[in-house]
Amino acid sequence: MLSYFETRTRIIALVAVGASLAALLLRVGGAPGVPVFAASAIGLAGLAAMVGEGTEQLGRRLGPKATGVLQSALGNLPEFFIGVFALRAGLLDVVRAALVGSILANTLLVLGLAFMAGGLRHGPQRFGTDQTKMMSTLLVLAAASIAIPTIAASPGGPAQGHATELSVVVSIVLLVVFAASLPFSIGKGPAAGSLEGKIKDEKAWPMALATGTLIAAGLGAAFVSDWFVQALTPAMDSLGMSQAFAGLVVVAIAGNAVENFVGISAMLADKGDLAVSVILNSSLQVALVLAPVLVLASLAMGGATLTLVVSPLLVAALALTALLAAVVVIDGESTWIEGLALVGLYVILAASVWWGQPIG
Repeated sequence: MLSYFETRTRIIALVAVGASLAALLLRVGGAPGVPVFAASAIGLAGLAAMVGEGTEQLGRRLGPKATGVLQSALGNLPEFFIGVFALRAGLLDVVRAALVGSILANTLLVLGLAFMAGGLRHGPQRFGTDQTKMMSTLLVLAAASIAIPTIAASPGGPAQGHATELSVVVSIVLLVVFAASLPFSIGKGPAAGSLEGKIKDEKAWPMALATGTLIAAGLGAAFVSDWFVQALTPAMDSLGMSQAFAGLVVVAIAGNAVENFVGISAMLADKGDLAVSVILNSSLQVALVLAPVLVLASLAMGGATLTLVVSPLLVAALALTALLAAVVVIDGESTWIEGLALVGLYVILAASVWWGQPIG
């Protein structure tokens, strides 16, 4: 079975297993939070990348048009597990920042790096505009779904004291919108032709290997996510990082290995349709699925309830991200300087939360 793994896949699997075992041994041995946190973060990124590998192979069996959506959905598994365990630990501010941070990291950092890598190698690159128009519209909806509850539930607002109820209503609406968008994404998704060209000459995995890889990596991500969250508070306290920075940057980047790997690789291979589909679909699935599911899950878990009310800075960050991303992708062409602009905005936003309230 392992003969189907390319050298790249074997290296990723070795890193995922090695780092996860290291995190377990450090945790059992009573090591400080920072080493456990670092090992579990690396292990989580490796497991996320293995989820991406398995999903790509499984996508061949289900049809290439669905692969961009499927890859993004399963690629968000680590973020889902991190969110659940962080909710259980009462880290509501970290969860909120991580959800917003995942959208920012995908839309600004990952898409920006992909545009830079592809643009420097190939010059201006083109991708389908029908899909990107829909994605741009949904990104604006994602920003509004955070901005409106935040403003409405603020002191003097019409929903003051009802942040939970409003967040539940918004969550249900977002899930309905996502379900309605699936036929369009799968039926007309640009990943179809791009993926066919990308995998035409590659050796397909047997169904059992693709499914087994997904199950093993998913289960591994569940355990490592728990260790990651348990080490988060002492590690960030030792490093002097704020709750906002921990969620917005550290947790978000750790959960985005699939989009980093697939998106940048696709742009380097001049597969702009596939790259944009995977990266932006991931952002949308965080906003339209992961965030609403975690809001509803927090109600079932008891304790403090997660709401969609965030700080004014995060509202502004989402609005600027949706605006800049729409301007960049709406014409169906990317350049490396546009990628640099996206990355630049991400760095500015990350720097702005560095001095916030410590996590400890």
